[in-house]
Amino acid sequence: MATPVSLLSLSLLLAFCSMSEATDLILTLVNNCPFTVWPAIQPNAGHPVLERGGFALHTFTHRSFPAPATHWSGRIWARTGCTDSYGHFSCATGDCGGRLECNGLGGATPSTLVQLDLHHGHADFSSYAVSLVDGFNLPMTVTPHEGKGVCPVVGCRPNLLDTCPPPLHFRSNGGHGPVVACKSGCEAFKTDELCCRGHFNSVQTCTASDYSKFFKSACPETFTYAHDAPSLMHQCSEPREIKVIFCH
Repeated sequence: MATPVSLLSLSLLLAFCSMSEATDLILTLVNNCPFTVWPAIQPNAGHPVLERGGFALHTFTHRSFPAPATHWSGRIWARTGCTDSYGHFSCATGDCGGRLECNGLGGATPSTLVQLDLHHGHADFSSYAVSLVDGFNLPMTVTPHEGKGVCPVVGCRPNLLDTCPPPLHFRSNGGHGPVVACKSGCEAFKTDELCCRGHFNSVQTCTASDYSKFFKSACPETFTYAHDAPSLMHQCSEPREIKVIFCH
Protein backbone atom coordinates (compact mmCIF):
# COMPACT_ATOMS: atom_id res chain seq x y z
CA MET A 1 0.00 0.00 0.00
CA ALA A 2 1.28 3.45 -0.90
CA THR A 3 2.21 5.66 2.02
CA PRO A 4 0.73 9.19 2.42
CA VAL A 5 4.13 10.67 1.52
CA SER A 6 4.39 8.68 -1.72
CA LEU A 7 0.79 9.56 -2.63
CA LEU A 8 1.58 13.24 -2.04
CA SER A 9 4.71 12.97 -4.18
CA LEU A 10 2.71 11.32 -6.95
CA SER A 11 0.02 14.00 -6.87
CA LEU A 12 2.64 16.75 -7.01
CA LEU A 13 4.32 15.05 -9.97
CA LEU A 14 1.03 14.75 -11.83
CA ALA A 15 0.23 18.40 -11.12
CA PHE A 16 3.64 19.47 -12.41
CA CYS A 17 3.21 17.42 -15.59
CA SER A 18 -0.23 18.91 -16.13
CA MET A 19 1.14 22.45 -15.72
CA SER A 20 3.98 21.77 -18.15
CA GLU A 21 1.70 20.60 -20.97
CA ALA A 22 1.10 23.02 -23.82
CA THR A 23 -2.18 24.90 -23.85
CA ASP A 24 -4.76 23.64 -26.33
CA LEU A 25 -4.51 26.02 -29.27
CA ILE A 26 -6.96 26.57 -32.11
CA LEU A 27 -6.00 28.08 -35.46
CA THR A 28 -8.81 29.92 -37.23
CA LEU A 29 -8.60 31.24 -40.79
CA VAL A 30 -11.19 33.89 -41.66
CA ASN A 31 -12.06 35.12 -45.16
CA ASN A 32 -13.36 38.67 -45.02
CA CYS A 33 -12.64 39.17 -48.73
CA PRO A 34 -15.59 39.65 -51.12
CA PHE A 35 -14.38 36.59 -53.05
CA THR A 36 -13.20 33.04 -52.38
CA VAL A 37 -9.59 32.54 -51.31
CA TRP A 38 -7.64 29.29 -51.06
CA PRO A 39 -5.52 29.30 -47.88
CA ALA A 40 -2.27 27.37 -47.97
CA ILE A 41 -0.28 26.08 -44.98
CA GLN A 42 3.35 24.99 -45.27
CA PRO A 43 5.18 23.50 -42.27
CA ASN A 44 8.86 24.08 -41.73
CA ALA A 45 11.10 21.03 -42.08
CA GLY A 46 10.35 18.32 -39.54
CA HIS A 47 6.82 19.49 -38.73
CA PRO A 48 3.54 17.93 -39.87
CA VAL A 49 1.29 19.25 -42.63
CA LEU A 50 -1.93 20.78 -41.27
CA GLU A 51 -5.29 20.40 -43.03
CA ARG A 52 -3.52 18.71 -45.97
CA GLY A 53 -1.87 22.02 -46.73
CA GLY A 54 -4.74 23.85 -48.38
CA PHE A 55 -8.44 24.23 -49.07
CA ALA A 56 -11.08 26.65 -50.42
CA LEU A 57 -12.52 29.26 -48.06
CA HIS A 58 -15.60 31.03 -49.37
CA THR A 59 -16.28 34.71 -48.78
CA PHE A 60 -17.27 35.65 -45.21
CA THR A 61 -16.64 32.17 -43.83
CA HIS A 62 -14.00 30.72 -41.52
CA ARG A 63 -12.35 27.40 -40.73
CA SER A 64 -11.00 26.38 -37.32
CA PHE A 65 -8.77 23.43 -36.51
CA PRO A 66 -6.50 22.37 -33.62
CA ALA A 67 -2.84 23.26 -33.79
CA PRO A 68 -0.37 20.49 -32.92
CA ALA A 69 -0.02 20.02 -29.17
CA THR A 70 3.78 20.24 -29.45
CA HIS A 71 6.15 22.68 -31.10
CA TRP A 72 5.17 23.58 -34.68
CA SER A 73 6.37 26.25 -37.09
CA GLY A 74 5.44 27.20 -40.61
CA ARG A 75 3.71 29.74 -42.80
CA ILE A 76 0.22 30.54 -44.05
CA TRP A 77 -0.78 32.48 -47.14
CA ALA A 78 -3.82 32.92 -49.36
CA ARG A 79 -4.04 31.88 -52.99
CA THR A 80 -6.27 33.99 -55.23
CA GLY A 81 -7.86 33.62 -58.63
CA CYS A 82 -7.87 29.83 -58.52
CA THR A 83 -9.61 27.77 -61.18
CA ASP A 84 -10.09 24.06 -61.80
CA SER A 85 -10.33 23.56 -65.53
CA TYR A 86 -10.63 19.99 -66.83
CA GLY A 87 -8.91 18.68 -63.71
CA HIS A 88 -6.08 21.22 -63.81
CA PHE A 89 -6.06 23.38 -60.67
CA SER A 90 -4.11 26.65 -60.77
CA CYS A 91 -4.07 30.02 -59.02
CA ALA A 92 -3.23 33.54 -60.17
CA THR A 93 -1.23 34.13 -56.96
CA GLY A 94 0.31 31.86 -54.33
CA ASP A 95 0.00 28.70 -56.44
CA CYS A 96 1.61 25.57 -54.95
CA GLY A 97 2.40 23.41 -57.93
CA GLY A 98 -1.13 23.31 -59.29
CA ARG A 99 -2.63 21.57 -56.28
CA LEU A 100 -5.65 22.34 -54.13
CA GLU A 101 -3.99 20.60 -51.16
CA CYS A 102 -0.38 21.80 -51.06
CA ASN A 103 0.78 18.91 -48.81
CA GLY A 104 3.97 20.66 -47.75
CA LEU A 105 4.77 22.54 -50.96
CA GLY A 106 5.62 26.23 -50.91
CA GLY A 107 3.77 28.90 -52.85
CA ALA A 108 4.64 31.07 -55.81
CA THR A 109 5.57 34.66 -55.07
CA PRO A 110 4.45 37.36 -54.67
CA SER A 111 2.20 36.69 -51.69
CA THR A 112 1.54 38.02 -48.20
CA LEU A 113 2.80 35.53 -45.59
CA VAL A 114 1.99 34.79 -41.97
CA GLN A 115 4.86 33.20 -40.06
CA LEU A 116 4.03 31.10 -36.99
CA ASP A 117 6.17 29.43 -34.32
CA LEU A 118 3.86 27.69 -31.84
CA HIS A 119 4.43 26.09 -28.44
CA HIS A 120 8.03 27.06 -27.72
CA GLY A 121 9.98 28.41 -24.77
CA HIS A 122 9.43 28.14 -21.02
CA ALA A 123 6.01 29.85 -21.06
CA ASP A 124 4.36 28.05 -23.99
CA PHE A 125 5.01 30.97 -26.33
CA SER A 126 3.44 31.38 -29.75
CA SER A 127 5.33 33.76 -32.02
CA TYR A 128 3.76 35.30 -35.09
CA ALA A 129 4.41 37.89 -37.77
CA VAL A 130 3.23 39.07 -41.17
CA SER A 131 5.85 39.26 -43.91
CA LEU A 132 5.89 41.23 -47.16
CA VAL A 133 9.44 40.10 -47.95
CA ASP A 134 8.01 37.99 -50.81
CA GLY A 135 5.61 40.74 -51.91
CA PHE A 136 1.87 41.25 -51.37
CA ASN A 137 -1.32 39.75 -52.72
CA LEU A 138 -3.90 40.27 -49.96
CA PRO A 139 -4.35 42.26 -46.75
CA MET A 140 -3.78 39.93 -43.79
CA THR A 141 -3.68 40.24 -40.01
CA VAL A 142 -2.94 37.91 -37.08
CA THR A 143 -4.87 38.13 -33.82
CA PRO A 144 -4.06 35.98 -30.75
CA HIS A 145 -6.91 35.51 -28.27
CA GLU A 146 -6.73 35.00 -24.48
CA GLY A 147 -2.95 35.06 -24.40
CA LYS A 148 -0.70 36.41 -21.67
CA GLY A 149 1.85 39.18 -22.04
CA VAL A 150 2.03 41.52 -25.01
CA CYS A 151 -0.14 39.99 -27.76
CA PRO A 152 -0.83 42.70 -30.37
CA VAL A 153 -2.85 42.41 -33.56
CA VAL A 154 -0.34 42.77 -36.41
CA GLY A 155 -0.39 42.71 -40.17
CA CYS A 156 -1.16 44.69 -43.28
CA ARG A 157 -4.70 46.05 -43.64
CA PRO A 158 -4.47 48.33 -46.74
CA ASN A 159 -4.96 46.87 -50.19
CA LEU A 160 -1.54 47.67 -51.65
CA LEU A 161 -2.66 46.69 -55.14
CA ASP A 162 -4.18 50.18 -55.34
CA THR A 163 -0.84 51.92 -54.69
CA CYS A 164 1.76 49.39 -55.87
CA PRO A 165 4.51 51.11 -57.92
CA PRO A 166 4.31 50.13 -61.62
CA PRO A 167 7.73 48.39 -61.62
CA LEU A 168 6.36 46.01 -58.97
CA HIS A 169 3.09 45.15 -60.72
CA PHE A 170 2.34 41.44 -61.03
CA ARG A 171 -0.38 40.77 -63.60
CA SER A 172 -2.42 37.67 -64.28
CA ASN A 173 -2.67 35.89 -67.64
CA GLY A 174 1.05 35.87 -68.24
CA GLY A 175 1.44 39.57 -67.58
CA HIS A 176 -1.46 40.71 -69.79
CA GLY A 177 -4.26 40.75 -67.19
CA PRO A 178 -5.08 42.98 -64.23
CA VAL A 179 -2.68 43.61 -61.33
CA VAL A 180 -3.25 40.77 -58.87
CA ALA A 181 -0.17 41.17 -56.66
CA CYS A 182 2.72 43.50 -55.85
CA LYS A 183 6.24 42.11 -56.27
CA SER A 184 9.11 42.67 -53.89
CA GLY A 185 12.08 44.61 -55.21
CA CYS A 186 14.01 41.34 -55.17
CA GLU A 187 11.54 39.56 -57.43
CA ALA A 188 11.17 42.53 -59.75
CA PHE A 189 14.90 43.19 -60.30
CA LYS A 190 16.65 40.05 -58.94
CA THR A 191 19.81 41.88 -57.81
CA ASP A 192 21.97 40.62 -54.94
CA GLU A 193 21.48 43.91 -53.10
CA LEU A 194 17.66 43.83 -53.24
CA CYS A 195 17.59 40.09 -52.52
CA CYS A 196 20.16 40.31 -49.67
CA ARG A 197 22.34 37.66 -51.31
CA GLY A 198 26.07 37.17 -51.40
CA HIS A 199 27.94 40.16 -49.95
CA PHE A 200 24.60 41.71 -48.94
CA ASN A 201 23.47 38.76 -46.79
CA SER A 202 24.13 40.23 -43.35
CA VAL A 203 22.51 42.64 -40.92
CA GLN A 204 25.13 45.25 -41.79
CA THR A 205 24.81 45.06 -45.58
CA CYS A 206 21.15 44.09 -46.08
CA THR A 207 19.27 47.36 -45.66
CA ALA A 208 15.90 48.83 -46.58
CA SER A 209 15.44 49.80 -50.23
CA ASP A 210 13.01 52.26 -51.80
CA TYR A 211 10.82 49.27 -52.63
CA SER A 212 10.80 47.79 -49.12
CA LYS A 213 10.15 51.31 -47.78
CA PHE A 214 6.95 51.40 -49.87
CA PHE A 215 5.70 48.32 -48.03
CA LYS A 216 6.95 49.54 -44.65
CA SER A 217 5.28 52.94 -45.03
CA ALA A 218 1.92 51.31 -45.72
CA CYS A 219 2.28 48.44 -43.20
CA PRO A 220 4.87 49.29 -40.52
CA GLU A 221 4.16 46.18 -38.43
CA THR A 222 5.40 43.77 -41.11
CA PHE A 223 8.74 42.35 -42.24
CA THR A 224 9.66 44.02 -45.54
CA TYR A 225 13.21 42.75 -46.27
CA ALA A 226 15.33 39.80 -45.24
CA HIS A 227 17.09 41.38 -42.24
CA ASP A 228 14.27 43.58 -41.02
CA ALA A 229 13.88 44.16 -37.26
CA PRO A 230 13.65 40.82 -35.35
CA SER A 231 11.32 42.52 -32.85
CA LEU A 232 8.55 42.30 -35.46
CA MET A 233 8.17 38.60 -34.57
CA HIS A 234 5.75 39.04 -31.68
CA GLN A 235 5.52 36.58 -28.80
CA CYS A 236 2.37 35.68 -26.85
CA SER A 237 2.16 33.20 -23.98
CA GLU A 238 -0.53 30.49 -23.92
CA PRO A 239 -3.05 31.91 -26.40
CA ARG A 240 -6.23 29.86 -26.77
CA GLU A 241 -6.72 30.82 -30.42
CA ILE A 242 -4.72 32.44 -33.18
CA LYS A 243 -6.87 34.01 -35.87
CA VAL A 244 -5.51 34.75 -39.35
CA ILE A 245 -7.84 37.12 -41.21
CA PHE A 246 -7.71 37.72 -44.95
CA CYS A 247 -8.89 41.20 -46.04
CA HIS A 248 -9.09 42.51 -42.49
